[in-house]
Amino acid sequence: MFPHRARLCSGRPSRRRSLLYASVASVVLVGATSSGTLYVKAQAHDGEGLVSSSVSRGAEASSGATTAMEATVESSAVPTAAASSRTRPSPAVDRDALLAEAVKAVAVEDGAAVSVAVLDVSSGESAVYGDGAFDTASIVKVDILASLLLRAQDAGRGLTAQEKTYAAAMIRNSDNASATSLWTAIGQADGLRAANERFGLRDTEGGDGALWGLTQTTAADQLTLLRQVFGEKSELSEGSRAYLAGLMGEIAVGQDWGVSAAASGVGASEFALKNGWLPRSATGLWDINSMGRVSVGGREYLVAVLSDGNSSKEKGVSVVEAVAKAAVACFDSEGD
Repeated sequence: MFPHRARLCSGRPSRRRSLLYASVASVVLVGATSSGTLYVKAQAHDGEGLVSSSVSRGAEASSGATTAMEATVESSAVPTAAASSRTRPSPAVDRDALLAEAVKAVAVEDGAAVSVAVLDVSSGESAVYGDGAFDTASIVKVDILASLLLRAQDAGRGLTAQEKTYAAAMIRNSDNASATSLWTAIGQADGLRAANERFGLRDTEGGDGALWGLTQTTAADQLTLLRQVFGEKSELSEGSRAYLAGLMGEIAVGQDWGVSAAASGVGASEFALKNGWLPRSATGLWDINSMGRVSVGGREYLVAVLSDGNSSKEKGVSVVEAVAKAAVACFDSEGD
């Protein structure tokens, strides 16, 4: 997956060696590297002492007319397997390929679709599977509150008591009436778009009119939003981030499914999330989404899973949770 013989440093051309050896009385072996290159010191006739050898062309160029004393001895021995393993660079891990393989192993109903994006916070590595657009359903409520907090920051104010009441109900309990009030407060789709331009979301489009739940987004964009909430490089202030992340860590019992399935334990210290679920009236099929932060074995991951075309809420939740686990396992299984 995901044999090569380590290349030995080449010596100088033979004519160069003859000129060098003409000015050197003796060659003394002083060391060898695991790659097979032997380093020597040369004793000059003029008695100026030992001159350390070098394979650097820069050193040779700086010697001018008085050529630097140097010699490289090419070993005929093949480096041992242990030496080769120390010098061979580790192959890069294709996280996207690993994630695709893991997701394809999850049983998804015919006609249903799923997409996921995951970030290992410690290493900064990320992976994405699928680039299609999905209805947000209620996960857009995180984006709505982030947009409201950004507007408040720009105005140099905190949230009002009423806004905090709406925000808490919208995130903790997924209250739709509160979401509608704050959707209006940020200027609906136009306000969301303005904030998302600053957040770095490029493929998210707000729903028409009051239909915030039909906002279209991608898993990659939702991962970008999570970075704004849980990362330090954010348009949101430290206080705004802490406030929003805190609410996501207080999700009501019964709504704490989804990416939390990938966490190694339960409780606010193990995950913070927001879920979305929406039965489409035209088809009777379900949009099931989940996004947030999970802690696994002391490491933190940001995960966003989007799905649609599920025959029931329960089957959609099962798929989302299985995909979240698979996504984290692509990083956690190697312990890197």
